[in-house]
Amino acid sequence: MTAQRVRVAPSSSDPSFPLESYMAERTRWIDRGLRKFLPPPGTRPATIHRAMHYSLFAGGKRIRPILCLAAAEACGGDPAEALPLACAVECIHTYSLVHDDLPAMDNDDFRRGRPTCHKVFGEGIAVLAGDALLTVAFEIAAQSRGWPRYPHRQLILELARAAGSRQLIAGQVADLESEGKSIPLRDLRFIHERKTSALLCCAVRLGGMSANCTPKQLDALTRFGSNVGLAFQVIDDILDITQTSEKLGKTAGKDVKAQKATYPALVGLERSKQIAEQLTQKAFAALEPFGRRGTALRALAEFLLRRDR
Repeated sequence: MTAQRVRVAPSSSDPSFPLESYMAERTRWIDRGLRKFLPPPGTRPATIHRAMHYSLFAGGKRIRPILCLAAAEACGGDPAEALPLACAVECIHTYSLVHDDLPAMDNDDFRRGRPTCHKVFGEGIAVLAGDALLTVAFEIAAQSRGWPRYPHRQLILELARAAGSRQLIAGQVADLESEGKSIPLRDLRFIHERKTSALLCCAVRLGGMSANCTPKQLDALTRFGSNVGLAFQVIDDILDITQTSEKLGKTAGKDVKAQKATYPALVGLERSKQIAEQLTQKAFAALEPFGRRGTALRALAEFLLRRDR
């Protein structure tokens, strides 16, 4: 895909930063990229490609790929260079949701306010659609150009490790095995760090790599991504018991029903809110070295971590 230049975030920490229009612009750009990178939905066999498009364009907020682009900006890069990596991350995230929703996993009928992939296409096609989204992610990532500090090999390793059996999949396995059991807080943190934080952290790291960032910048992005990712999941735990299905866009209360380990279940609602706030402050602190260039990342973190809780 031919790279396009996009409007870079204002170089100011002004609280009037236009986050809504920034996210809408980035979402449109990412959606165009995904449509360009993926086979059209009518490509034979059409069923699998329709299922892939159905899940990818189900109305998600594109948080991870937008963070990837914003991280490139924070490091002084052109976010257009990060587009293939951002799209690859979104494909992996969507694959994980398709598989999470399956009856053998979380058994959810709704995602982002509409029927899940397996409810529309059947379980077999949903499994294969997830497999295909995971595979195409690496095809897309391979189309990035590579940079002096971060050649193709390192980019692919970064993506594969975040999605693999020690990170994303590890979190899902531990989550399944903990259902109905009483587990210590350290084990719950293990689940959240891998199931949610790993891929979000990977997104911001890849954004920095696309700007050929320095090791210090990459370290700061890693601390930011890790804390945002964990805080985001703690807040999700909280919202699952405090919000309605209509507001969440997915089934509320399903964690309690499935006897899943969550922060409110282990430490209570108020302590969970305190933990989320501590992680939030660490995330913001990690952005200090970026100064005004980190405006978009700060605004996105505010959006993610100041949800109604």
